[in-house]
Amino acid sequence: MILSPSLLSANFAELGRELQDLEKAGLGWLHLDVMDGAFVPNITFGPPLIKSLRGQSGLFFDVHLMIEEPARYIEAFVAAGSDLLVVHAEADRHLQRTLSAIRAHHVKAGLAFNPGTDLGMLRWLAQDLDLVLIMSVNPGFSGQQFIPASVEKIRACRALLDSLDCSQVVIEVDGGACPENAAELVQAGADLLVSGSAFFAYPPYATRLAAFQTACTGLGRHSPAETWKPRKQ
Repeated sequence: MILSPSLLSANFAELGRELQDLEKAGLGWLHLDVMDGAFVPNITFGPPLIKSLRGQSGLFFDVHLMIEEPARYIEAFVAAGSDLLVVHAEADRHLQRTLSAIRAHHVKAGLAFNPGTDLGMLRWLAQDLDLVLIMSVNPGFSGQQFIPASVEKIRACRALLDSLDCSQVVIEVDGGACPENAAELVQAGADLLVSGSAFFAYPPYATRLAAFQTACTGLGRHSPAETWKPRKQ
């Protein structure tokens, strides 16, 4: 199990220090939620902030684009230092082209599904993917309650990917993940858990990371994402 803390729940007045503390605690990933106020009812940040953080951090930048027409901004987010770009199935008319364009920049490509979106399109897109993101809350705000039906959706996603001979595709879960439900999520097929307030609100970070890891001891698989490294800038 890999833990990707969500930057939205960090202390924005001390972001440089926060990233240093994450690395010192043994974290390898950072989840960056980009929101445009159109696809979701919230606005966060864009490439300039990611670029400024990239120069201060060796973390793997897991960039979640909750924006309309994400293909327009691929080059900007790649140039800013993203290592993984995740676009939403609901936000792009030409997903195969967009996913291929992301990979052409030597960046990992991910596809996110809102809670009410069916996974069927994976049959035609799995070969163009490195990661599937299952939203276990409705996107837009941190601190929401986990949607229980997400567990079965994770299980269905893993079964579908395996049936398509795409077991290398990583499953990420975003929304409401905490040490209390981490084991259930990993057992269902999750490789990677995003945690915001359930992580940053419980310092020290090394202790909180250990709580997630302990909950998942002996569970899950050796995920391909464990070998992913930040791109050299």
